[in-house]
Amino acid sequence: MGRQAVVALYVFALVAVVVGVDVLFFRHQFWGRLMVNVGIVLVFVAFYVRFFKRS
Repeated sequence: MGRQAVVALYVFALVAVVVGVDVLFFRHQFWGRLMVNVGIVLVFVAFYVRFFKRS
């Protein structure tokens, strides 16, 4: 599998997790949803830097 495909799947997983958490738990809470979304993105970025990034 190519590197671009892996990154595309990773981004798709990020979007799916963010949208799923928003719909299931934080539908009517703007600030809570914003904070959780930022946290999810930071976790995904940390995993990307740790496991996928090749210098």
